Order: sequence, then C-alpha cells, then structure tokens
Amino acid sequence: MNFTHKRTTVAFATAAIAVGALAGCSTSDGGENASGSADAPGGTYTWWDPYPQHTEGSDWQNRVQACGDEAGVTIERTAYDTTALTNQLLLSAQEGTSPDVVLLDNPAVSTLAETGAITSMDELGFDTSNIDENLLAAGVVDGTAYGIPIGANTLALYYNAEILDAAGVDPSTITDWDSLNAALEAIDAAGSRAITFAGIGTEEGSFQFLPWFWGAGADLTELNSPEAVEAVQLWVDWLDNGWAPQSAIQNSQNTAWEEFLDGQTGFVENGTWQVNSAAEAGFETGYITLPAKDGGAAPAPTGGEFVMAPVQSDTARYDVTSQIVECMTTPEGFVETANTFAYYIPPTADGQEAFLEEHPELSVWVDAVRAAKGRTSDNLGTDYPLISEQLWTAVQAAMSGAMSAQDAMDAAQDAAVAATGE
Repeated sequence: MNFTHKRTTVAFATAAIAVGALAGCSTSDGGENASGSADAPGGTYTWWDPYPQHTEGSDWQNRVQACGDEAGVTIERTAYDTTALTNQLLLSAQEGTSPDVVLLDNPAVSTLAETGAITSMDELGFDTSNIDENLLAAGVVDGTAYGIPIGANTLALYYNAEILDAAGVDPSTITDWDSLNAALEAIDAAGSRAITFAGIGTEEGSFQFLPWFWGAGADLTELNSPEAVEAVQLWVDWLDNGWAPQSAIQNSQNTAWEEFLDGQTGFVENGTWQVNSAAEAGFETGYITLPAKDGGAAPAPTGGEFVMAPVQSDTARYDVTSQIVECMTTPEGFVETANTFAYYIPPTADGQEAFLEEHPELSVWVDAVRAAKGRTSDNLGTDYPLISEQLWTAVQAAMSGAMSAQDAMDAAQDAAVAATGE
C-alpha cells in the first residue's frame, strides 16, 4: 500500500490561535500582497526545520529544495535548534509570520497542535492510514493527526562482539531481562565493563529509561506502579553489581557512546544515529533489540520529526504546501530521507520494505521502530514533559542511592499529579 495524497478540493477555515492572533502567511517573491493568492502556486514558500548542522549545499538542503522544484516553487529554508524552533513557531503564530512548512521534533507536535497553530492532515487532504500507528500517535491529538513523521529513529543495544565472545555470550540468546542480566554477569566475570547507558537528569535520561519502563509493562500515568519500580530497580542493580559504571548516572547519550568506543564495554544503549560510528569502531560491533522484561522487543521511544503545515490566512497556499509535504512522504521520499539522515527508518510498511532492500543489515532497527512508541502517545500531549521531568528526577535519586526505587517513584507520582492536575 502506498501513502496517498487525496487530490480533492478541501475547504479551509482559518483557525483561531490560543497563543495570539491568527497565523499569517509566509513571504513570497512577487505580487502586491506578500500573502495574496496571486503568489500561489509559484513564488517562495518558507520551510523551518531543526537541522542547523545541515547548511547550504548539504544533501538535506538539496533534498528540501528538490521538493520545491517539484512543486514549481522556491523554498526558503531556515534552521533553528530544537528548543528555539518550538519557541519561534509559537511567536510566529502570534505575529502572523508562520512558515508554510515546518519539521518539528515529535514530542512538541501536540504542544503546537493544541494552540491551534497547525493545520490538520485531514484539512490538507492527506490520508494517514498507511502510517504506522505507533509512530503517527505522537502527532495525534484527540483523534486528529497534525503531522506526518518523515521517519523515526530509536534505541537498541549495541555490543562489542570481541568482549561477548570472550565471555561466552551469544547475543542472539538475549531475549528478556533474565537472559540480559545473565549476559552482563558473564561479561563482568570475564573482566570487562558489562553495560553503559545515559542516565542523565534530562529528557535524554527519560528517553533511555523508557524502554525498560515500558518493557516492564509500566504506564506514564502511574509512575509508582510495581512495574515502574521494577524498571528503576533494574538500573540500580546494574550499578550496585558493578555491571554499569557510576558515570552512567550523569552520562549523556554522546558520553555513553564515547565510553563504549574505548573498547572496554560489552553493551551500550544508543540509537540509530550511531550506525556509521559503530561500523568505524576499532572492534567488531553488532546490535540487538532492547528486550522487554518477559520477552520480545521493548517499546523504545521514537525520535524524529514530523512534517507539518502551520495555519495560513491565505488558504490558497495550502495546495502547494500539500505538494511539498507529499514529496517528503512518498515511499521513495521516506527512503531518500532515511539515507540522507543516517538511517531514519521510514514510517510505513512500504517504505520500510524499500529501505530493507537497500539495507538488509539494518533489520534490527526496523524491528525496533515497529515496536517503538511516541513519548506523547496515549494522548498525554503537553502533560508528557511534566511527567518526564518527574521520571528522570526519580531515576536519578534511586541510582544515586538518595532514595529507594519505591520512595523515588512514589514522590515522582505525587509530583506528576500535582503538575498535571490529573
């Protein structure tokens, strides 16, 4: 099945925006009125994304402009870091200067959607039924999709094959927590560091902890459930047993990866974005899916951006905007983005199959994305960041020994209820 754009005429209503005035339209090349329908199609369409590292002349810049060329327009691209982009979008909605197209980190989609600043995919005429439901969910608010994931990255366990061989560990036998713990114990007994991860007290820490949390069967609305406490205790035990270094408490994902690259660690939890780095390591590497407590793949959180269309007062612009979005979201477009961005996994079955034809060695990552879960899924929306802060705070307290896992998660649940009012 292909992702399809409905070629039907859609009537658009200008949405009232809770954070300010109506969103205006973007600058264009010609015509007496920069927002006049005389400029659509044609002229300049503005595009914002969170990739300042991809500068003029980069593969990504060329990819974006190719979609403009296909639609018969010039794309004026501006890149911000992730936090600045969200803030700038809220401001632009107030000032009437919203871009035509934006790529936004998936946890922030619900924040923008709830302000009324984003046009729904239904309004743009897109059928999102072929998008993997677990990936689309991060952009769904009250049953309505406000964007399309251009791909997804997620987490798995990389391993040092030489260390595992020396410890007599076969990575294919690691299918649940018991078999993982047995492997870690064997690696430690053989004289190597068993595992490292990013336990830092920021969103990165929550991102890395969630596969164990969800893999235990826990839910973000009940942080102190027995399953949630068991997940925290798993990390605490790794530290207490000496299987993970104390540095894991403060590690970011980058520093955890650097620890792994020193060649002294059996496993590291990290993401799709390290595939190329792993291939260039001074030792043989591999990867396995993160195991759930009782077996199978744990739901890891999804990273990656959604392509969206901010509300415009000139609704005539939406036709070209839809063409640009469609260019990014065909099966071929998903694969092209995947190759441009070091293995973003396409969010559709067709795209994944096409991707695997080019990269059969990355099937573990496709499986991981298929099992993954958006952080704002379960209709958490803007409550997610409030809950996540309490989660990482509790995990930090337990790992440092300041509180027991149970006490830390009890305090987290109380604080999360107070913060969200639920």
